[in-house]
Amino acid sequence: MHAPLPLRHLLLGLLVVAIWGSNFVVIKSALAHLPPLFMAFLRFALAFLPAALLVPRPPVPWPQLAAYGVLIGAGQFGLLFLAMTQYISPGLASLVIQTQVFFTIALAALVAGERVRRVQWVGLACAAAGLAMIAVQGDARATPLGLGLVLAAAASWAAGNLVGRRAGRVDMLGYMVWSSAFALPPLLALSLLFEGPAAIAAGVRAADGATWAAVVWQAAGNTLFGYAAWGWLLARHPAATVAPLALGVPVFGLASSALWLGEALPPWLLAAAALVLGGLALNLLWPRIEAALRAPAG
Repeated sequence: MHAPLPLRHLLLGLLVVAIWGSNFVVIKSALAHLPPLFMAFLRFALAFLPAALLVPRPPVPWPQLAAYGVLIGAGQFGLLFLAMTQYISPGLASLVIQTQVFFTIALAALVAGERVRRVQWVGLACAAAGLAMIAVQGDARATPLGLGLVLAAAASWAAGNLVGRRAGRVDMLGYMVWSSAFALPPLLALSLLFEGPAAIAAGVRAADGATWAAVVWQAAGNTLFGYAAWGWLLARHPAATVAPLALGVPVFGLASSALWLGEALPPWLLAAAALVLGGLALNLLWPRIEAALRAPAG
């Protein structure tokens, strides 16, 4: 069995999870003025510069950095921001995006030939049942289009995870900074094509101090600090000890949406969240449970 996290490290992990979970409310506030694809462009532009002047490029091939940047920047966050404009609430987005765990498992099986274990199928069934409950409700908090966009974002995140695995144990902060450069061309091109210069200019004119603070927080707090701190923890503790903390992201997401945006938490939503989180927990925690069951008594 792995040793538990020291208190200071546990508090750091919980801080990162709180930032990532509450960030969905921050995203929603910025999307009130800025077009979603252009906002994603701004996020990764600020994540790249000026940090690239201070953080060295990790020893990773350029094509790998490019693939990761496109998948995470244009794929994950471009689609997520688009969905959150009007098609899904921040709390539900924070929950549905965590299905990247199952997409990662599926892609690893298809691409790397990893075996999908029976317990992983059970976890997937639990999460799928929760998503089905959300889809059946069909209210404005989660339209079919919103669910589809966030699921596509989760799949892109999972593909990025597989690309990131090939880098091995590198400086995650540097990896995020330098891969962010490759998110910029597709995001800007898509923004100009689908949102148009007029909408971009109107959004920039309408943006207030809170909007720009939200954009800066996306880059500095959520991306640079969050990923650097998470990578620091993973470099010092087994992934099986750190990863379960990520279950708190949708908890903070739903709670912050209820607190700051007045998003209701009806029984059906809590039940759906319990199913999704139960499926995720089964996948993340089962190795530790299995190890405990196999450990000799005494």
